[in-house]
Amino acid sequence: MTIPLPKLRELKEAVLALIRGPYTTKFPAEEPKIPDAYRGFPDYHEEDCIGCGACCNVCPSNAIEMTDDPNAAVRKLTICIDRCITCGQCQANCPTEKGILLGHEYDLTTYDRADLRQRSVEKELITCEACGQIIGAKDHIIWTARRLGPLAYSHPTLMLAALQGTAAAPRKPRGEKELTRGDTVRILCPRCRQEVSFLA
Repeated sequence: MTIPLPKLRELKEAVLALIRGPYTTKFPAEEPKIPDAYRGFPDYHEEDCIGCGACCNVCPSNAIEMTDDPNAAVRKLTICIDRCITCGQCQANCPTEKGILLGHEYDLTTYDRADLRQRSVEKELITCEACGQIIGAKDHIIWTARRLGPLAYSHPTLMLAALQGTAAAPRKPRGEKELTRGDTVRILCPRCRQEVSFLA
């Protein structure tokens, strides 16, 4: 009786498997070797993040939440790792290219799902001096002004935001009830800036 060739091949594979051992990794007892190109979960780098919210806008799984608190003038960006699909869109669309980066972390083991929402960054907001409307994150506006260089001085809001915290920054006028031509050189939202432009 002859044994078909496929049976011999299977027998050979079985013997080799006994000698070499299993192909599976020993996780979680041993950490596997992660390739350099592996796309793990994202994390913020606070010093490089400008709080623009681009990562939140491009996230296809809504894994990044952006909340603005006008009273405290703070923007909070939070990564919900339990919803992240590690697509890399947040990193690819970050204007600074370093604000949010994908790491090599892949393990979601936890006893509390709330532990997966701890990655967040807070940024100071700049609001309109006339109506209080949120204009944007302070770091984002300053970053834009620096990228524009001398061209930023053509826009009063960018110019004044870049000068905040320096001796050259003008003091905010107080007590005005409605916008006047003198409010041109103030930090204003687009709507208030348009109103001032019509007055001028």
